[in-house]
Amino acid sequence: MVVVLALLAGAVLDGGNAMAARVQALDVAQQAARAGANQLDLAVLRTQGLLRLDPVAARAAAAAFLADANVSGTATATTEQVTVTVTRSHPTLILQAIGVDAIALSATATAVPETGP
Repeated sequence: MVVVLALLAGAVLDGGNAMAARVQALDVAQQAARAGANQLDLAVLRTQGLLRLDPVAARAAAAAFLADANVSGTATATTEQVTVTVTRSHPTLILQAIGVDAIALSATATAVPETGP
């Protein structure tokens, strides 16, 4: 009974820690996507008045944000949006006793360019 309760407590503790780590990963993914969404194609904006991204610059800005944050992930960009996926492996504390050393998690965020008043 004690072993079962310890494993249950471990699942709750390690699961809660993994959920908190996923929230942090989502926060980084959102920030990186917004950094990429700031990279507008200024030539198209000036000549045609259209709000479009420069996909190469957007992907590079998002990837640079991930690198600066020391976080693993991928960034993709089109002329309309930037998508960033952050991947992490969160170590466990109690579940190591049954051979679960880490919990893999990922978070994806997308951002689009917008103008404001």
